[in-house]
Amino acid sequence: MKSSLRKKRIISLTIKYIILILLVFFFLFPFLWALSTSLKTATDVFKWPPEWIPKPISFESYKYVLTELPIFKYFINSMIITILGVLFNVVLSSMAAYPLARLEFKGRNLIFFLIILPMMVPMQSTLIVNFITILHLNLFNSYISVVLPTAVSSFGIFLMRQNYLSIPRELEDSAKIDGCNEFQIWSKIAFPLVKPAAGALAIFSFVAYWNSFLWPLIVLKDPNKYPIQVGIAYLNNMFAQNYRHICASLIIAVIPILIFFFFTQRYFIEGYQGALKG
Repeated sequence: MKSSLRKKRIISLTIKYIILILLVFFFLFPFLWALSTSLKTATDVFKWPPEWIPKPISFESYKYVLTELPIFKYFINSMIITILGVLFNVVLSSMAAYPLARLEFKGRNLIFFLIILPMMVPMQSTLIVNFITILHLNLFNSYISVVLPTAVSSFGIFLMRQNYLSIPRELEDSAKIDGCNEFQIWSKIAFPLVKPAAGALAIFSFVAYWNSFLWPLIVLKDPNKYPIQVGIAYLNNMFAQNYRHICASLIIAVIPILIFFFFTQRYFIEGYQGALKG
């Protein structure tokens, strides 16, 4: 009986791992293909059958992108937009979520429901309203115009609220006895305890702002202010369908996301665990 159960468990785990490995290859395939293409010579790009490992390896496409194109300017623009967006989203979402989780007042659940309701609305349906708002605020063609519409997100409030709910009430009561006000409780007790959730939110925000394309394309008129994704699309005509240059620019654009996730992946996992517990 035990032997039969053990065999079933081994078969079940084997099937799960095979499926997971196939999914990993499925999601990694575009990245690996772009990396391989960016390292090929001009004659090897259309070679059949294609080679995964280029022979010889060429860095000409990276040299061209880094020296002949204003990729660093787009890189800096993306960094400015992303840093502003991450700071606004983490701080404002954390502050908005705290009273919805820790304070007792009438209509709290209704307000929370109304806040997360926009998560079901496609982003494209809000473009016109957001664009008109940016025009009325005289923020058109500025970095802040890219950040402002998503400076605080429904998902961020939801994630932080769920983590705040997991904090023991006794800690809050002890702080009140010591004379702390609500802001001090949030800044010195509640927020430090949900740093993993803040880290997870920072990762999501970083990826979203770094990869933003449609909204910056709408609100930024000056090409010198374009973020890297819009800049790459803007320079596509200069590439003249040179797939090596396109793939090289894409690899360069994705490197900051990989580095950021590498150093914050622990918070990403812990933040989701806290949200599920909450």
